[in-house]
Amino acid sequence: MASVQKITLSASRDIPFNKLVLSQSNVRRVKAGVSIEELADDIARRTLLQSLSVRPILDAEGQETGMFEVPAGGRRYRALELLVKQKRMNKTQLVPCVVRTGGLAEEDSLAENVHREALHPLDQFRAFQTLREKGLSEEDIAARFFVSATVVKQRLKLAAVSPKLLDIYAGDGMTLEQLMAFTVTNDHARQEQVWEQLSHGCNTEPYYIRRQLTEGAVRATDKRAMFVGVGAYEAAGGIVTRDLFEHDDGGWLQDPALLDRLVIEKLKAEAEKLRTEGWKWISVAPDFPYGHTAALRRLDGHVVDLTDEEIASRAALEAELDRLEQQYAEVEEVPEQVDRRLGEIETALEALNDRPVVYDPAEIAFAGAFVSIDRDGELRIERGYVRREDEPPTEPVQAKDQDGANASGEPSRTSQRGVITVGAGSTPAAEIEAEEDDGLKPLSERLVTELTAHRTLALRDALQTILTPPSRRCCTRCASLPSTGFHLAAVLRFRPRAQTSALRHQDSPTAPRPKRSRCVISNGPVSCPRARTVCGMRWLRSTATARPRCSPIARRSASMPSMSLGTAIHGGSPMRIRRRVP
Repeated sequence: MASVQKITLSASRDIPFNKLVLSQSNVRRVKAGVSIEELADDIARRTLLQSLSVRPILDAEGQETGMFEVPAGGRRYRALELLVKQKRMNKTQLVPCVVRTGGLAEEDSLAENVHREALHPLDQFRAFQTLREKGLSEEDIAARFFVSATVVKQRLKLAAVSPKLLDIYAGDGMTLEQLMAFTVTNDHARQEQVWEQLSHGCNTEPYYIRRQLTEGAVRATDKRAMFVGVGAYEAAGGIVTRDLFEHDDGGWLQDPALLDRLVIEKLKAEAEKLRTEGWKWISVAPDFPYGHTAALRRLDGHVVDLTDEEIASRAALEAELDRLEQQYAEVEEVPEQVDRRLGEIETALEALNDRPVVYDPAEIAFAGAFVSIDRDGELRIERGYVRREDEPPTEPVQAKDQDGANASGEPSRTSQRGVITVGAGSTPAAEIEAEEDDGLKPLSERLVTELTAHRTLALRDALQTILTPPSRRCCTRCASLPSTGFHLAAVLRFRPRAQTSALRHQDSPTAPRPKRSRCVISNGPVSCPRARTVCGMRWLRSTATARPRCSPIARRSASMPSMSLGTAIHGGSPMRIRRRVP
């Protein structure tokens, strides 16, 4: 058995820095993106971590001159050179070097750079996490590796993802962008659950992962969050999760119940201040349904006029605003101070123009207000609404009745004032509706219109069935009379003020054909020169080989429920339709 030849490693020596020169055999020529200053600072902090690869310089006779060239490690050499120039290192400082003698210098330089593998991102995340666990702060780590503190936070956030998902990422089963999306929550079980659901589907985009992970949370841009304030929410023990890799508008509030409680508490505090104005009731809710004041009467207040001082102040502000706008009208970028001043002027003018409304104290005693949040997260107060049961009597009463009203018609002073109710469901209109008994109530105009339309279409279908016996129908959608040679292709429509009349049709080939009687088959008005009460009759001449045709109205009405006999109301008096017995 042949013996394996053993290798011999190159010898290492400590060589003074002033005995080293940069070799022209170094293959690194492009200097773009190469930072010498950062490497110099790193060497100054932790000294040189990797030796230089050098070769001895020979004279004409092949003897060593005592100088060495550096074909591999040129960036480290330049960093050491910078430290010498900055007087941070002596020029005679011993530098650890590996002395090479055989082979080509260019090959050494190329091999050192080509065979170097970059660190896997996951290894970097975990290394940052290890340094953090060993006591280094985020700022210290950022300073030592010349990155921002935000980058360090991002790396630590990625390292904190579920270990199961990190293993999938290490095995190229997940992209870095997808891993970034999972950092919006610290719940490992939730992360694994979402990945398990999405991995079997067709949508694993990062935006969809974020949406699934933040389901149920409240965005910081929600009007409730803006009203309470994220700081107050966090002070109450709430948790806010943020996305370090995407713009998240302030993050997500993870405890909606806590947020709602803080909102109600703040609204009730504002309602307590409003109670001092003397309102009978105050309804509080983050948001009221549309039309919550429809059943209430609004008081007529008067706007408080500006005082002479306020009028002068407004005029001065408007003059200053006009002057600044004219001065900087042609300037592309307004100075920061001027822009700030313009904002202050606009805010002051808005406060002056938004005048308060004053109500009669006698009317305030039986009226109320709504306290809610507008879409910008600001407090919204709607004053001066009167409920039906709180309306003062129209006629004076001689004695105090059981409702507590005195002879002057004013509410009793002993009734409760400033009652604060919470929730949109406690609006006065809803309370009145709930207290009413289940008696007969008039239908709304919209419901009557919809029911009338359905009944009219059903009646049209019924008339086709009535006019044609089953044995003589050519199709189910069309009433046809083959024996007469005529084809009834339309149905009835009624004029708004039609009088009661019966439809008469003679089953005879000699039946008179209406002159110029036609029907405009559409949803619009129907005009018929001869018929006043029954319109919509159109006769189509057909032969034995003619193909029966159905009108659009007949086709549409065929899908409606059948109705053999009925009454149609179409904007006027009812019409009774009956079949004429031949």
